[in-house]
Amino acid sequence: QAQLVESGGGLVQPGGSLRLSCAASESISDYYSIAWFRQAPGKEREGVACISSTDEDTLYADSAKGRFTISRDTPKNTAYLQMNSLKPEDTGVYYCASGRVLILKAWGYDDWGQGTQVTVSS
Repeated sequence: QAQLVESGGGLVQPGGSLRLSCAASESISDYYSIAWFRQAPGKEREGVACISSTDEDTLYADSAKGRFTISRDTPKNTAYLQMNSLKPEDTGVYYCASGRVLILKAWGYDDWGQGTQVTVSS
């Protein structure tokens, strides 16, 4: 079972940027896909972005397109989520997950990190 550890969350003002990291305990090339999800208080967990390990195909939620970029550094066993132009509605706990398909649905992912809090507020 993969161990995934997120970091990089924090408090940022609207319009600001954060880069989240997801460090894996094993080679991320062993996973078909890596994704970022988020969960706001009182809301369901939603997929934000995912990337395949084979050809670097990516998928983004509409809310993330043009503002967020998912990437991976295979030698470092780490995936990233660069978030720009942050909005208050981006607030939530962000989770990374490793999966079997390239999809923004939680059922497609087997192993999850513990999450990192992102708060966008002035």
